[in-house]
Amino acid sequence: MIDATTGHEALSFMDGSSGYNQIRMAPADEELTAFRTPKGIYCYKVMPFGLKNAGATYQRAMQKIFDDMLHKNVECYVDDLVVKSKKRENHFYDLRKVLNA
Repeated sequence: MIDATTGHEALSFMDGSSGYNQIRMAPADEELTAFRTPKGIYCYKVMPFGLKNAGATYQRAMQKIFDDMLHKNVECYVDDLVVKSKKRENHFYDLRKVLNA
């Protein structure tokens, strides 16, 4: 990611806070995440961080959302985003484009 930001005048770093938890589990897979507590048996309805394929699923979602911007104005790593602009005066436009995606 560091190499991909070289030569850009403006960078904004964003953390996809609870990003994995924004992706719904397939209903058929919910019961596979079941766990027991003293208060009962529960299962996840949204994807928790740490499942075997959670990272790949999240990355696929990011690629779908930012398809035309990845490796041009946006870099994605795990649940972090970097919005980058070659010229500082274009950075506000690039940020707006990412936030509206």
